[in-house]
Amino acid sequence: MSARVLIVEDEAALAELLRYNLEAEGFIVSHASTGEEAELLIAEEKPDLIILDWMLPTFSGVELCRRIRARQETRAIPILMLTARGEESDRIRGLSTGADDYVVKPFSLPELMARVKAILRRTAPERLADVLRAGEIELDRAAHRVTRGNREVRLGPTEFRLLEFMMQSPGRVLSREQLLNGVWGRDAYIDERTVDVHIGRLRRALVRGKEHDPIRTVRGAGYVFDQRRSA
Repeated sequence: MSARVLIVEDEAALAELLRYNLEAEGFIVSHASTGEEAELLIAEEKPDLIILDWMLPTFSGVELCRRIRARQETRAIPILMLTARGEESDRIRGLSTGADDYVVKPFSLPELMARVKAILRRTAPERLADVLRAGEIELDRAAHRVTRGNREVRLGPTEFRLLEFMMQSPGRVLSREQLLNGVWGRDAYIDERTVDVHIGRLRRALVRGKEHDPIRTVRGAGYVFDQRRSA
């Protein structure tokens, strides 16, 4: 799984617990402790799911939920609300504001993980699929195997993650920074030129003879994964 999850939680211990368990399941996880920080990360990363605490400093999770739903570019992002409030009226308020689901603290981690996966199966099934397909290229996450037509493509671990990340957003221009964050993580101290090196390795593995190069360079912007088949 490579769905991107944003945790918005000001309690550091709980945020770290959630991060650890989500990353153990294969999710790419970011964390914000305030609404303002969350808004910046949402704009930068466009997460597949937001786990949002009701009580936040500065302004509440309910207010952040309203802001997310008010913007065209973020209104479809699913939100799972976390709160200590268990009254029916509070649950109704959270859901009516735009939350997709609601978990009351203290909660069971297995239950929360099940709810996260259930939401993503509805809203972003391709993020949970074991096999990604684009044109002639097929990537099997479980088997860690890539094929193009009848040919097996041998990739190193980094090139595999890079291809997986790009195949999740075909046709979309991905900047070097986005690729660094998505493949190596936001905390990695790696030069953006490293992306170009691994893109070159990935291209050499994917393309044989007159086969179409599925990776297109967009000058000054980044790279695009193109789904077209070879001529």
